[in-house]
Amino acid sequence: MTSPASLTLHDLSKRYGERVLWHQLSAEVVPGELVAVTGPSGSGKSTLLNAIGLLEPASSGRITVGEDDLTRFGPGRARRFRRDVLGYLFQNFALVGSASAAANIRLGLVRSPGRKVLAARTAAALDRVGLGGRERTPVYQLSGGEQQRVALARLIVKDPRIILADEPTASLDAGNERIVLDVLRERAAAGGIVLIATHSTALAAACDRTLVLTPP
Repeated sequence: MTSPASLTLHDLSKRYGERVLWHQLSAEVVPGELVAVTGPSGSGKSTLLNAIGLLEPASSGRITVGEDDLTRFGPGRARRFRRDVLGYLFQNFALVGSASAAANIRLGLVRSPGRKVLAARTAAALDRVGLGGRERTPVYQLSGGEQQRVALARLIVKDPRIILADEPTASLDAGNERIVLDVLRERAAAGGIVLIATHSTALAAACDRTLVLTPP
């Protein structure tokens, strides 16, 4: 992983008609930080991650990574940014149920490092999340907690510089929640930027700091 520059929100606002989710939100997240995004239901936590991930535009303001203004990216550059820089961890796992664990991990890669290297990395990543030897298991045969761990293994292999995790532990038990947190902390310790949208007070307390979204 090549450490990214800081991720900065500059007076970022989002509204839907007359409804304002957040107004002139400013924050900086530096490489190595694990930051929780919290707030009441409907405060726009997922929307903020979508804006940073260039899946949904903010109404005003800027998002920068170093000298790059993400809000000025055209479709092609936005697509490359999502492909090359970002990693996602979703509450619904975003896996292909009929495919194996290993195949789902391959789907997250920009380019393959070669069959043998990829196989070794996949095996190591699955072992790290407690799924050693499950490369060929179809995802539909795995429990919800195991599926989230496959998604975590996919992040480990892809090694993105910025990770956006949207309620990644909402449906998990305490043991699986700990695995998710530990792996995300490892990603931050390796120089990544990790933002976690969460309702979990325990998860938020375990992060380096918290960005609280409150109604304007």
